[in-house]
Amino acid sequence: MKNSFSVSLIWMPLIILLARCDGADSNPVQLTSSPMLGHVGMRDAHIWAQTMEPVSGMYMKMWMDSSSTHQVIQGEPTGHFNCVKWNVHSLEPGSSYRGVLMQGAMACSDTINWQTQALWQYRSDPPAFTIATGSCTYINEQSYDRPGKPYGGDYHIFEAIVRDEPNAMVWLGDNVYLREVDLGSFEGYGHRYSHMRQVPELQNLLSLCPQYAIWDDHDFGPNDCDGSWVHQDWSRDAFQSFWANPGFGIPEAPELNASTFLFGDVEFFMLDNRTHRVNHTMGPDRRQYLGEKQLNWLIQSLRNSRAPFKMIAVGGQMLSDAAIYENYAQYPEERERLLLALDELGIRGVVFLSGDRHNTELTSMQLPGGNWIYDLTVSPLTSGSYDHTDEPNNHRVDGTMLGERNYALLNFSGPRKERVLEMVVKNSEGEEQWRRSISAGSRYSLN
Repeated sequence: MKNSFSVSLIWMPLIILLARCDGADSNPVQLTSSPMLGHVGMRDAHIWAQTMEPVSGMYMKMWMDSSSTHQVIQGEPTGHFNCVKWNVHSLEPGSSYRGVLMQGAMACSDTINWQTQALWQYRSDPPAFTIATGSCTYINEQSYDRPGKPYGGDYHIFEAIVRDEPNAMVWLGDNVYLREVDLGSFEGYGHRYSHMRQVPELQNLLSLCPQYAIWDDHDFGPNDCDGSWVHQDWSRDAFQSFWANPGFGIPEAPELNASTFLFGDVEFFMLDNRTHRVNHTMGPDRRQYLGEKQLNWLIQSLRNSRAPFKMIAVGGQMLSDAAIYENYAQYPEERERLLLALDELGIRGVVFLSGDRHNTELTSMQLPGGNWIYDLTVSPLTSGSYDHTDEPNNHRVDGTMLGERNYALLNFSGPRKERVLEMVVKNSEGEEQWRRSISAGSRYSLN
């Protein structure tokens, strides 16, 4: 792999493998898809798998590449949809590991390979690395889709992402599209996630590198839903069963799907724009997007962060001044409070990562104090796409509107005090559409 961090799993191509193993009885155990790598830090790694039928006693045999001695890590069933997770601790930084999922004496998977993040602080410049990102993944299922032209397509976009060898993938919401048939039962939620995970073109990406995710309305409930959605407990349980983020919730609000993680020298803030949301039509005294607790936590966390780039992943657009649909501009009081805090506290290097809009564009804004902030909207991966060139976003960077299926690569590189973020947007074939760079050494101005 071309970059400083590498995590991969050897998975046979061309078909969805239903990996088999023999447990205590004679019935074979089958995995529904490739195991997925979740968060990988300096000392820990998270791995997810799902079985076709309920099983017990699955474990992982794990060893460091430089050692012949293996450890046994017991799987932790999530309690839902036959999902199992392995949270591996006490690893060594910058080291390569391998593991095999086991049931009884037989292997249930091919070899899983990962490398922990390096301990570079006070020792060297930060490593160069690449993060892939995108939103809006609609996987067709004719029996339950609306009649007419299929809404999803171009699944080979996942294979294009694999060819770019990113070190991690950040999913920006609408990672599944709950259908009308799904919303009335918890089992429906599980079916939708399971159906998405079994897409053949997705298998190598799930196992290539750590996967991180936030949610938006279509992972949470009906279209444009907010905190009044009655089955948000189902949403939360399903999301946390199928993703392996480093954690879920913040101290002030454990019910939120919010968290942070550090990759190299860059900090990612994963926000929840649904749980505490109150619809903008409720008026200025009631409407809220992130909510008081999450907004306070975000501002304090940003103020305390030493990262040169602070990447804030959130479902909807944050800096566009077009007050339409679900843009943050529909919540002017909360939006103004956040922007004012960023300006007054002199917080530098803020880049929002958003989805939802079924088009990609870069939005930039210079705050009164001189700092620049950005919002990179990346959408869609496989859903329907739209060109919103005529939409009145006065902060759009010229030449960045893209109304077709696409993804983005975030390339971080350079010496510690002169880090550069290069944003490269590619279509579903992996062909570059545009690129822009932000330099930490020049007041974060756009190049």
